[in-house]
Amino acid sequence: MKAITFKAFGDADVLTLNEVPAPEVRAADLLVRVYAAGVNRADLTHRTGGYGWPDFGDSTIIGLEIAGEVIAKGNDVTGYEVGDRVMGVVGGGAYAEVARIDYRMAMPIPDQLDYVHAAAIPEVFVTAHEAMMHLGRLSAGDSVLIHAAAGGVGSAAVQLARATGALVFATTEASKREKVSRLGADVVIDYKTEDFAQVIADKTEGRGVDVVVDFVGEPYFARNFASLAKGGRLIQVGILGGGGPVTVALEQILYRHVQIIGTVMKSRPQAEKHQMIKRFSEHWLEHFNGSATLLPVVDSTFALSHAADAHRRMESSANVGKIILTMADGDLV
Repeated sequence: MKAITFKAFGDADVLTLNEVPAPEVRAADLLVRVYAAGVNRADLTHRTGGYGWPDFGDSTIIGLEIAGEVIAKGNDVTGYEVGDRVMGVVGGGAYAEVARIDYRMAMPIPDQLDYVHAAAIPEVFVTAHEAMMHLGRLSAGDSVLIHAAAGGVGSAAVQLARATGALVFATTEASKREKVSRLGADVVIDYKTEDFAQVIADKTEGRGVDVVVDFVGEPYFARNFASLAKGGRLIQVGILGGGGPVTVALEQILYRHVQIIGTVMKSRPQAEKHQMIKRFSEHWLEHFNGSATLLPVVDSTFALSHAADAHRRMESSANVGKIILTMADGDLV
């Protein structure tokens, strides 16, 4: 089979299309002909050496989410048959014509979705649900601040928050403001020209928000903390802006009943990942039914052989929503 490989860490040019052996099916695996694969920030970290030479459980090949057709299954698999359309999160191996996936990490593709849009769901929507709904306990009538709202996880979080009935504050740059508003944000803040903490204070009359979902890290920490209401939850999903030391007065955590929670899917035990997929599927999968309740946001598509261009697109931060790789011979409907 063809897959993207690289021999040394580096810029996007190290990614090349090569022939590699197809993965072998284990007892709990589905073997999937991949028609579309999502591109994630973790892929850039993989390519540049941030994880060393990892084996995330399924493959050392780059890529963490797929959509395709089941072509074989292991003896322990239940609920899926050869020919089923599935999407899901893999432990590596997505940038390939064939990938294997633990069947408990897979989800059936809703009938109304093609493979490209299906590949835009697993990593970002599961992460958004886990952070904002499960850990952040967002509910109808609450308020939430979502950073990087035009990105993959951010755009998913905005939609989930809107569907929940929350008041949604979102940060992005000015050029993406209208698109984020169309996703369901009530107040869109230009992080380059506006102080989001001041906007939150003004719009909530000093109360703050119930939940903050942050991908930036240290540069935003003080203002995130200041933006929380009493009993608020700061969910740290990423540290794109830096993961260095932060300072907070313990009495502020104590007397304001604030919680600070970190979450990363990759480093969780497999059993916990299974539960993340289950929680999301049970709560939201039926909402991808063509009624526009939830809509995977696709920024752009690239052929697998042009994976380097897809990475450059993500590195430019110009994307709104997901960047997807497609297989040249795949049926994308």
